[in-house]
Amino acid sequence: LAPRPIPASTLTLCSATMPPQRSKPVALTACAAAAAVAVAGGAFAVGSFSAPHPLISVERVLQTSAAGHLQSPARSSTDVASADVCAVVAAAAAITAAGLRRAKRRHGAAVAATARGARTTLRANPTAIFETTMGTVKAEIFLKEMPLTASNFIDLVETGYYNGFHFHRVIPNFMAQFGCPFSKDPRSPRAGTGGPKDGTSFKVTGGEYDGKTITRKNGGNIPDEFVSKISNSPGTLSMANTGSPNSGGSQFFLNVVNNDFLDFFNPKTPSKHPVFGKITEGFEIVKAITETRTMNDAPVKPVQMVSITIQR
Repeated sequence: LAPRPIPASTLTLCSATMPPQRSKPVALTACAAAAAVAVAGGAFAVGSFSAPHPLISVERVLQTSAAGHLQSPARSSTDVASADVCAVVAAAAAITAAGLRRAKRRHGAAVAATARGARTTLRANPTAIFETTMGTVKAEIFLKEMPLTASNFIDLVETGYYNGFHFHRVIPNFMAQFGCPFSKDPRSPRAGTGGPKDGTSFKVTGGEYDGKTITRKNGGNIPDEFVSKISNSPGTLSMANTGSPNSGGSQFFLNVVNNDFLDFFNPKTPSKHPVFGKITEGFEIVKAITETRTMNDAPVKPVQMVSITIQR
C-alpha cells in the first residue's frame, strides 16, 4: 500500500518533456411603443431612439411623440392625440411594474446569496488534530471536495481506530505513511499491509453518495473517489492503495514535496492517489518525521500517533 517515488532519471525526463448588434431603429405605432416600453430587459427602440436600458422615461416618450417618431395609423388629429396619451399612460404603468419586478429580483438574489452563505458556513470543512510523539499537526479535511474519502477518514478517527498506530514508512523528500492496524507494533513485518475490518461501515456526508452507508470490503477497502482534481502538493494528505482499483482503506500518507506524479488525473503516470486534506499547522513536524533515521523505511525510533480528533 505504498506510493513509489520516481527514479531521478525519470524525473529528469519528465521535467524535460513537460510544458506549462447594433440595434436598428424601428417605426412604431402608439400602441406598439407602449408595448415596447413594457418589455423588461434587453435593448428596445422607440422611433429612431435605441436604448440599452430596459426602461425609458415618460418625458422621452413625450419628446419622441412630439417629434413624430411614434408613427400611428390615426386618421385625425384627435386620434393621434388620444394615441399619444394612451402610449404615455401605458409607458408609465409599464415603468412602475418593471421597477417593482427588478426590486423583487434584487431582493430574491440577496436572500438566495444569504442562504448560500449560511449553508457554506454550516458545512465548513472540519479540522483533524494529530497528536504525535514528535508534536501536534493540524489539517483541513476536504469533506466538501472529497465527501466519500473524507467521511471514511472521519469515521475511523471518531471510532478511535488510529489511536496508538505508528508511522510505518517514512522517506525524506517524499512522504510519511500511516494508518495500518499492524503498526500498533512498530516492529511488525506486516505493517503496511492491513486495513479496517470487512463489514464495517460509515455514512457519507455530501456528494454523490450523500446520506448513503458505505460498507468496507475486500480488506476493508472503499470505492475510489476520483472527483476533485487536487494535486499531491506539499502538505497534502493522500490515500494509499495497492495500485489496483478500489484498494484504499485506512492507510494514507502526508506529502512533504510536490508529488504530482501520484495524481490520479496525471496522464503520464499509472499512480492514482486522491488527495482528501491539507496540513494547516505543523508541516515542519511532518517533515522532521520523514527525516528520522530509518531501517527499511521504518523509523528506528518509533513515531506514534497518540490520538487524532476531529474539530468541526
